Amino acid sequence: MKALLTFTIILCCAMITRAQDLKMTSEIASSLKDNVILSKLHYPKSVIQFYARNDSEYAWLHTAQKSDQPETAMLLLEYSYRFGLSLSDYHWGAISLQKLRKLRDAPVEINQKEKAEFDILMTDALITFINNLHFGKYNPSYNSSFIDTNEINGFRSENVLLYARQQKDFLKAILEVQPKVKAYTDLQNYLNGLYEENDCLAPQTGIEKIVINMERLRWINTRDQAYILVNIPSYTLEFHQKDSIYDFKVIIGKPSTKTPVLKSSINYFTTAPDWKVPQSIFIKEMLPKILKNKSYLTDHHYSVYDKQGNKVEITSSKLKEIRQNPYKYSVRQSSGCDNALGAVVFRFENSYGVYLHDTSQKQLFNKDERAFSHGCIRVENAKELASLLLKNDGSGNKIPILENAMAGYQRKDFVLKQPVPIIITYLTCLIKDGKPVLYKDIYHFDDSLENKFNQNK
Repeated sequence: MKALLTFTIILCCAMITRAQDLKMTSEIASSLKDNVILSKLHYPKSVIQFYARNDSEYAWLHTAQKSDQPETAMLLLEYSYRFGLSLSDYHWGAISLQKLRKLRDAPVEINQKEKAEFDILMTDALITFINNLHFGKYNPSYNSSFIDTNEINGFRSENVLLYARQQKDFLKAILEVQPKVKAYTDLQNYLNGLYEENDCLAPQTGIEKIVINMERLRWINTRDQAYILVNIPSYTLEFHQKDSIYDFKVIIGKPSTKTPVLKSSINYFTTAPDWKVPQSIFIKEMLPKILKNKSYLTDHHYSVYDKQGNKVEITSSKLKEIRQNPYKYSVRQSSGCDNALGAVVFRFENSYGVYLHDTSQKQLFNKDERAFSHGCIRVENAKELASLLLKNDGSGNKIPILENAMAGYQRKDFVLKQPVPIIITYLTCLIKDGKPVLYKDIYHFDDSLENKFNQNK
């Protein structure tokens, strides 16, 4: 009889618990259909997907949950400023560590609607934090609506959050979404070190520069061990390999013809290239010189071609025709020691028509400020860079062929078996020898980004 009574009590308790669980599940499901609650979410579709895979159960206020993950998650949001992010983006008016503890410890049957809304807002806050860490907040390629709707390069924030909840080290699993680029890691470590020393730092220019440049690096996230990083404000190129970094000086676009920020891959490079002069340069800069001195073309090894690709003989009457209809003609410069592209050009797909190349004006690398081009990037020691690309590709045996082709201006294509990512970015602050170094904001890009962050503090 006593055994039967014990069994009945256990069964009743199980039924009560089950009924309470069903009630909690029902409250989450109904709250996710409430337009008022949905309108508060930054990533509503991601949140709905999260709970669909979590069986519509509480993620952070479940009474049976013994894990310290909810408090760890809340503290992560509270310390978001250590990542250059703002607490105001994470529903901090509606959620907090104190409120988490209060609702979690309250009787199960009390405040189910309030608990459900809190749980959902906390999930949205964490999904927002993950997306901000990975993509940045002001990503020019992906706004929050696009991120919420699409899987981008295999990344979905709700998947990250679901995965992190299954791991022993919840915090590490979340922070893994950050960029692996060394420039970002250096900035993050330096910023975190500042707050370790003084957790109540007053805003200052150095910190603001660190924050906006961490944001920019989130826009170009790469996981590759070998990549080329061109930084416009510092006039530098870095070739990163697993254990080495090779530095090169570069010449970048003038403020009137800016070098674009982009990410692509170098698939091949060509020795002794000819230069197809862009129409804008031909018409605005070159044509007046040709009209003034017809020998300008031959002096600089240029040839004029019609729309059919036929070489045009330059006469006085032809010059008059070219002046009247310049868009019907194009100009190329043959390979040689004075070719604008130098002895080698590195190609990568992009919508701007820019590329990386050698130059015949090597004396310009002696200048500290090197914004002289029409947008393309000229690199010093281009032969060394080409050799490093061949070595990285397992084709070091082709280096003598490369050197002979460059020396003799022989046209040859060198196709890489494994394309190398190239990142062209705009970083006005980098960590060098453990200290921040600020660079001149030559294109005046910093102000608008700083204003966005300052408005959101």
